Amino acid sequence: MAGELRRVAFLLWPGTHPGAVMPALSVLRSANRMAETELYQADCFTLNEQPLLSPEGWQLPARVLPQQLRGYARLWLVADPANLPDILSTGLTQQCRNLAREGVVLGGLEGGIFPLAMTGLMDDHRCAVHWRLIDEFRERFPSVIAGNELFENDRGRLTSSGGQATLDLFLSILAEEQDQDLAALVAEDLIVERLRDGSEKQRVPLRNRLGSTHPKLTQAVILMESNIEEPLTTDEIARHVCVSRRQLERIFKQYLNSVPSQYYLELRLNRARQMLLQTSKSIIQIGLSCGFSSGPHFSSAYRNCFGITPREDRNQRRAQQAVDTSAKVEN
Repeated sequence: MAGELRRVAFLLWPGTHPGAVMPALSVLRSANRMAETELYQADCFTLNEQPLLSPEGWQLPARVLPQQLRGYARLWLVADPANLPDILSTGLTQQCRNLAREGVVLGGLEGGIFPLAMTGLMDDHRCAVHWRLIDEFRERFPSVIAGNELFENDRGRLTSSGGQATLDLFLSILAEEQDQDLAALVAEDLIVERLRDGSEKQRVPLRNRLGSTHPKLTQAVILMESNIEEPLTTDEIARHVCVSRRQLERIFKQYLNSVPSQYYLELRLNRARQMLLQTSKSIIQIGLSCGFSSGPHFSSAYRNCFGITPREDRNQRRAQQAVDTSAKVEN
């Protein structure tokens, strides 16, 4: 119900930088200010008596987590990627499970997804994990569906990959719990250029995404990403990076198991899909802006890649949004 006070708890692991919760606290503070009423109350807790002190010397007021946490709508677990917990006490594990049974929504921010997964409450749930941590996470928790999205909201489990994605997640929560207008006001207050959807992928550095440090490959992909609307030919790309066409094709085959033209096409189609699901531009406009000469050409390439036409994909997303909105109104 919009307008009611919601109490939110943050549990910070020892060694966590207080700045990890700042994006979340900034959204809640701004929401109260923009609404001119107290919509949210945020409390920070720790596991011991040690203060939450940053290397820079500033301290976040917090108190030790009580054995019985009452009256909170959400509990967020927060941990620093450099200080991930190895074990979880039986008492804390049981407390988290009890809270989940009572209907408290549990979440993990940055490295906080690790202790949340250690409770067993993330099994068979989707979660967002920072790209630097995802391999370690998948190895430790094979029963959890880890992805490199910005954030996830899956059946009472909320997770953020950290940093700016935490701000995106809390703006999304604000839009759901209050309304889109307030979320937009808070975004403007925090000078956020746009509201990002959780399904967007993390922007992994190019070298990490390619799995290679080959300079010619990096240069070629940067050229492709910079020329979406008017695609370059493979010969033009090869000329720009000062290799022959055959050399360029061998590099793509060796490092990406693809040919330059196919990689380029998939890059443009992924950009088109992002625009299709996040903007109101027409399908023809999107196709042209992603380098396709006509609507049928774009539709055929899109269907071959994703198994669905652009129009069907957009209609399915809108239908799901309508269902979600209807469910929210009924609740």
